[in-house]
Amino acid sequence: MRAAVLETHGEPLEIEDVPVPEPEPDQAIVETEACGICRSDWHAWQGDWSWVGASVPEGQILGHEPAGTVSAVGENVETLQEGDRVAVPFHLGDGTCSHCREGRANNCETVVPLGLSGAAPGAFAEAFPVREADFNCVKLPDSVEFTEMAGLGCRFMTAYHALADRAGLRPGDRVAVHGCGGVGLSAIHIADALGAHPIAVDVRDDKLERARELGAAATVNSTEVKHPAREVRSLADGGADVSIDALGIAETCRNSVASLGTRGTHVQVGLTTGEEEGEIELPVDAITMKELDVHGSHGMPLVRYQELFKLIGEGTLDPSKIIGETLSLEEVPDTLVSMDDYETVGIPVITEF
Repeated sequence: MRAAVLETHGEPLEIEDVPVPEPEPDQAIVETEACGICRSDWHAWQGDWSWVGASVPEGQILGHEPAGTVSAVGENVETLQEGDRVAVPFHLGDGTCSHCREGRANNCETVVPLGLSGAAPGAFAEAFPVREADFNCVKLPDSVEFTEMAGLGCRFMTAYHALADRAGLRPGDRVAVHGCGGVGLSAIHIADALGAHPIAVDVRDDKLERARELGAAATVNSTEVKHPAREVRSLADGGADVSIDALGIAETCRNSVASLGTRGTHVQVGLTTGEEEGEIELPVDAITMKELDVHGSHGMPLVRYQELFKLIGEGTLDPSKIIGETLSLEEVPDTLVSMDDYETVGIPVITEF
């Protein structure tokens, strides 16, 4: 089968013929129908995350936002069969640790990140294996198409968890979103759909225009104002109730915190690059005196998928609106390169393998 393989960090992925995976007893093999191309793939391709011991090995098949069809199952798999339409979260849990048992598989003690670990080849390929398949494969309702599920698979569900669960978003909240890539645009759409008032912050007018189309009540081009956070506070009548750093650089993280009003909530979604190496200075005195909450958000618990599917089925949420373009596997290397300069608008999704 064909796959896009990371042979050397920073060099274009290679399209190669690789062996078709065979299922181990607890695994399912999923034929990839669609897979998003995420900024986390870009981080992995660059060789980031060595500072937390999570650098992705060379030789890895990337891709962690898949939807597909089960093509084979191991002898111990009980709830899946060939032909099932499934989504697979990027955080593959073991199903047995205390976090998994509490419904928080995104915090699994032995998590294996799909497409970002040698133990879990990813979905930039015609097919890929899934560990503990009974636990990690989520059956898709007929109302959710493969392509929109690929858009949902990492960034959309991460944004939903960040807003609905970590920030406790309420109707009427003023929400600042710093960085309008895939997860940021997802946050804009979700905040608007859930009755909040999103403010989009970015450096590119085309991304801000897309944010307005998705429901942004206001936008800020941070290259055109001296103090972006001050501008957000003005638009938010004194400060945002919730602010998200959807990019992960020092400037957007600090601006996110500085955008908040008293007792506001900052949620960190974006992961850092080699520039920050996981460390960003924050205004601790302001956090203390304004009683700000600071949260991290990583993926989404598996138990929350059904609520998302319900909202999609009702038409409240529409992940397809965030999809920027559909691509072939051959276009993946150039698409990753374009992310150096943040050129993608919305979520690119591979639909031809």
